[in-house]
Amino acid sequence: MAPLPRVLADLPVSADVTAFCAGKVELVPWAGDGHGVVGVYTYGHPTVDAALLDSLPAVRVVSNCGVGVDHIDVTAAAARGIPVGNTPGVLNGATADLAFALLLAASRRVVEGDRYARGPDFLRFDPSFMLGREVHGTTLGIVGMGRIGEQVALRARGFGMTVLYCNRRRNEAAEITLGATHVTLHDLLARADHVVLAVPLTPETRGLIGRAELARMKPTANLINVARGAVVDVDALTTALRADRLHAAALDVTDPEPLPRDHPILTLPNAIITPHVGSASVETRRRMAELSVENLLLGLAGRPLRHQVISYA
Repeated sequence: MAPLPRVLADLPVSADVTAFCAGKVELVPWAGDGHGVVGVYTYGHPTVDAALLDSLPAVRVVSNCGVGVDHIDVTAAAARGIPVGNTPGVLNGATADLAFALLLAASRRVVEGDRYARGPDFLRFDPSFMLGREVHGTTLGIVGMGRIGEQVALRARGFGMTVLYCNRRRNEAAEITLGATHVTLHDLLARADHVVLAVPLTPETRGLIGRAELARMKPTANLINVARGAVVDVDALTTALRADRLHAAALDVTDPEPLPRDHPILTLPNAIITPHVGSASVETRRRMAELSVENLLLGLAGRPLRHQVISYA
């Protein structure tokens, strides 16, 4: 029997990935022997750069279990004729669900309330205590009206929210079907009661939300990030939250990730941080595993990928 194709992977991977790969490829450890490796599979966010690709001259495909590929040098891969696959589409709903969960939690102080209700100080009901901000009927600003942004806007309709968005290009379909209004980033930040970040990490979006942008937001507003951590200047955000220049922030991603355990934002009651779980539902992660392995196998066979990331260099 011929040996299975060797694929470099940042092990361990999920049981679903293992099952989809069984009998089709051999997954070898990231720090292991790269001899004869013909594919790269990224489950977490290991760096795939020109140096790695040059050390693996037989590689025919890079497959990423996820949408964001800021950890992969797509331009370097394209220059070597190596397609890069990802998993768009299958995680939009799950990520939008989490964005709305974080929005609700930040607005209504859910995490803070949970901690208080479990502690020794909750001895009686006080109608004037721990007041949050309303969600229904308020204004939602979505930065990045792509697939995930559209799903967030769809959920906002059920809350009777006014939806503003900014995007590199106008999304006329979202304007028609979701009632969203295209505005500039500055206008969105000034008007929105809740700002949801759903942009990819690019040179243009790195540090998109810094001190000046946070200063434009309402002091009653909430910032929700389900994009990439580096889109937000976390130190500037920490300063704003400490000074109550924002109502709250809820971050599923940070920069760095994870944050140092002594980072001051971790101590703030008006900051909610989840461990990058936007797509972490059983159903979605299984679909991501299936699609990413399909991309891997197609690339190894020299066939077009189901979803290939395009380099614009």
